Amino acid sequence: MQQLTGDYPAAAASQQRALALCLDLGDLEGQAEALNCLAVVQQETGDHPAAAASQRQALTLWRDLGNLGGEAEALNCLGVVQQETEDYPAAAASHQRALAQFGDLGNRLGQAETLNRLGELATRTADTPQARKHHAQALAIARDIGAPLEEARALEGLGQSHLQDARPCQAAVHLPQALAIYQRIGAPAAHRVQQTLQNHKLASTTPQRQPTAPQQPSPTARIRPPPPHEAARQAAVRTHAHRRVCARTA
Repeated sequence: MQQLTGDYPAAAASQQRALALCLDLGDLEGQAEALNCLAVVQQETGDHPAAAASQRQALTLWRDLGNLGGEAEALNCLGVVQQETEDYPAAAASHQRALAQFGDLGNRLGQAETLNRLGELATRTADTPQARKHHAQALAIARDIGAPLEEARALEGLGQSHLQDARPCQAAVHLPQALAIYQRIGAPAAHRVQQTLQNHKLASTTPQRQPTAPQQPSPTARIRPPPPHEAARQAAVRTHAHRRVCARTA
């Protein structure tokens, strides 16, 4: 709860204690998980060098363990840190490696998440056609597997890329759909999209598509994609939900 309520010093202290405990126990998996969550807190507080270092340590541990899923998660999280520091070539390499490993594992949710990250990166670097390609691929996967959070993020990414290209009519097709899904699953990102719609005086031009399956939301303008630290927070939350952890901060 400390991280979600913005008590980052307490969250960092909790993760440091978890890391120390796992070190004492020789628990490599617990160390990797604690480092991942610590990196998220460090990024939230703007300490990007520390966040990158923690993610790299986690990545090394997952590789030592032979855990390809953990390695792919760490690569994706490292990529969002690199986006935040505008190291775009490194970010692209990290995301592409994560995408390949998720593909090898048959992890379609991981593929959708990473494609959305690549779409955000492409928008940041003004390659909006490539951004739309990545987001469209993520959208297709998300709808196929029933992952509304990634569906909404893909729709938002498509809308933002159209706004960056001064195509408000196309943006008005996608952004209201993203807003409806964010609102339905209770994602804080709904406020951001609602503000974008108001700022650009956009209204829906198509019926809103409702998601068909629940998915845990993640706390995810000059027009630009959602801040990468929100993507890292989502990955950390999913890691807590699907793997054993030494200490819980959310």
